[in-house]
Amino acid sequence: MRFFTPLNALIKPVLWATALAASASFIAAPVAAQSSQATSALFSTGGTSGKTSAVVTTGEVRAELMVHAPQGVAPGQPLWVGLNIAHQPEWHTYWKNSGDSGLPTELRWTLPAGITAGEIAWPTPKKIPIGNLANYGYENTVLLPVPLTVAPGFSASQLTLQLSASWLVCKRECIPQEGEFTLTLPARSSSAANGRLFEAAWAASPRALAAGTGQIEVAGEAKAIRVSVAGLPAAWQGKPLDFYPETGGVTEPAGTIAQTWKDGLWTAQVPLSAHRSESPQRMPVVLALADTKAIGTGTANPTWRIELPVKGDWPSLAAPIAVPAALEAALKANAAAALAAPAAPTSAPTLTWLAAILGALIGGLILNLMPCVFPVLAIKMVGFMQVKDQASRTASGVAYTAGVVLSFLALGGLLLGLRAAGEQLGWGFQLQSPAVVAGLAALFTLLGLNLAGLFEFGQLLPSRLASLQSKNTSVNSFLSGVLATAVASPCTAPFMGASLGLAVGLPAVQALAIFGAIGVGMALPYLVASLVPAVARAMPRPGQWMLTFKTFMAFPMFATVAWLVWILGQQSGIDGAGTLLGLLVLMALVIWTFTLTGKVRVVAVSLSLLAAALALSTAGPSVVKLMEFGPTGTSAVSATERWQPWAPGRVEQLTGEGRSVFVDFTAAWCVTCQYNKKTTLSHSDVLADMDAKNVALLRADWTRRDPAVTAALKELGRSGVPVYVIYKAGRAPVVMSEILSVGDVRRELARL
Repeated sequence: MRFFTPLNALIKPVLWATALAASASFIAAPVAAQSSQATSALFSTGGTSGKTSAVVTTGEVRAELMVHAPQGVAPGQPLWVGLNIAHQPEWHTYWKNSGDSGLPTELRWTLPAGITAGEIAWPTPKKIPIGNLANYGYENTVLLPVPLTVAPGFSASQLTLQLSASWLVCKRECIPQEGEFTLTLPARSSSAANGRLFEAAWAASPRALAAGTGQIEVAGEAKAIRVSVAGLPAAWQGKPLDFYPETGGVTEPAGTIAQTWKDGLWTAQVPLSAHRSESPQRMPVVLALADTKAIGTGTANPTWRIELPVKGDWPSLAAPIAVPAALEAALKANAAAALAAPAAPTSAPTLTWLAAILGALIGGLILNLMPCVFPVLAIKMVGFMQVKDQASRTASGVAYTAGVVLSFLALGGLLLGLRAAGEQLGWGFQLQSPAVVAGLAALFTLLGLNLAGLFEFGQLLPSRLASLQSKNTSVNSFLSGVLATAVASPCTAPFMGASLGLAVGLPAVQALAIFGAIGVGMALPYLVASLVPAVARAMPRPGQWMLTFKTFMAFPMFATVAWLVWILGQQSGIDGAGTLLGLLVLMALVIWTFTLTGKVRVVAVSLSLLAAALALSTAGPSVVKLMEFGPTGTSAVSATERWQPWAPGRVEQLTGEGRSVFVDFTAAWCVTCQYNKKTTLSHSDVLADMDAKNVALLRADWTRRDPAVTAALKELGRSGVPVYVIYKAGRAPVVMSEILSVGDVRRELARL
């Protein structure tokens, strides 16, 4: 019956270690996030002045401003600059046409008078598949060269180049980044140190193919275009080619291209995009061998660029719906009133503070029923039944309550502080740290192995440490409250969502009161049981059933470990989850060897520790990865025949006409948005239901972080995309799930 004593004794040192590690991760989180988002870029200096900054390093890329001036800076002499981007493994940035999602890298120059910059000489990209989508971009290292023109009469002792660059870097997730670069060089001296890099970039850029050697044919309402090109190298004859259109929004990047060769003429049927947004009369395209790895070496296998005229008529695009002049004037006149009283998406914006407190209290009570919390509480309650002294029971209950409430206040304060600093964080943000997730998985594995009877903590810990429970019951109860909060915080119970949504917009004191109320609600059952003797008398007496219950509780512990491994898999991929599982198996092996007796124990312990050390050294990079924290211009999401651009007041106009409205808050760099668009929003059954219900379809593009879209998202209680909302006059907007399904959308449409 004493297994609860050493169990709580272990919780204390492990929790202190976990808390210290988590604190370090939280303290570093704003810095890491700012580095990842390049809001505060880390510069390395170059040149001789100590003030020149030519390198920006983030967690995903190293970007460097380079110059190539073999004859110095003078009129008529070649002068090139470029941004060299070295990607971390599996990360990529984008070409001028990014494909199904993404954004091209943008370079904005500040140059001395007499120096002008040309366009980027884009190297040939590669196709990067993402599920049933495809992007065009670059992995490993790419140099984006830009020619500079020196005007006649330019004279200066030195040339200072300033570049403001922005890029979107993606792996499984996408991170918008930017950097400021400055490079100064003597104007009269040559600079050819980067010559080989620029030569390789030029070799990787497509060569111009003579005009008049090809065309694109559009056949009525066909779902593909016919591309034909002659004059390609003889060595290419009969080989499959990759097709890269510079004009986005026309073809299907992930579509299968049917291509043939005949008498030196390459012909291909290229599928049109279901969301085509352009009808160009000329299409510049890049052609490359599909089966070569030599592109970019500067030797064989060049790529070719050709501007192809379009023959035939494109299928028509629907014109944007015109807003009547009188209605437009009325909308402008009432804009202030509309913004002052926006439609509430849920009950959250209308909640009073006291109602939010009550909702938080009820939500905290319900948290005790969540699967991730139940194992900790069950063990705590069984231990509570063994306490005979009312004073000790009361002290334990108060200490546990203090641990829960203070932990919720600490998490709430940290969340509010990071959001005030600009971080887009939500409830449960501490589990965004793989180090914290891995630490909790290890802790719960230990607890599960103990409950299953593999070992007793007295076999592993010094006797003084194992007996701390008897001397520090209040401290252990407090730490149990911290542990319960750590595993409960990712959950959002009923009644909590609206309260939390309101809390992040309230003054700090009122917001913290809501977080504290959640903690009070969660701790209340244990506090009442510890304060009211009748509750303790009504509980079952200790007996043999407790040993059976102890073993049974190992399975909820292991289920919690499975949940934590799944979370880590979402953060670090299958390799991260596999690494954690391997480490947990090794930990279990080491623990088992400590339970042995006699001489075999020394040998077994030594061999298991050696095996663990060898495994850790082999999987070193994966283990380091487990410790890592985390994850303005023309519209990139254009209107189509069905979808029209969202604008402030547009929803009110359409609902005022008696129509229902479906709004897709999206961004070009959001892969989830593109997935939903492909699988659900373009599904024939969904579109048929929308037509039958005469639903207006609006697309709100947040690719450039439009302030109007940001304000609309805030009104809906959201801080990111995707967001899908159905509006109908006379009822509150319906905010749907981020991952859409055909069935969910059709059910909501049926209610209109």
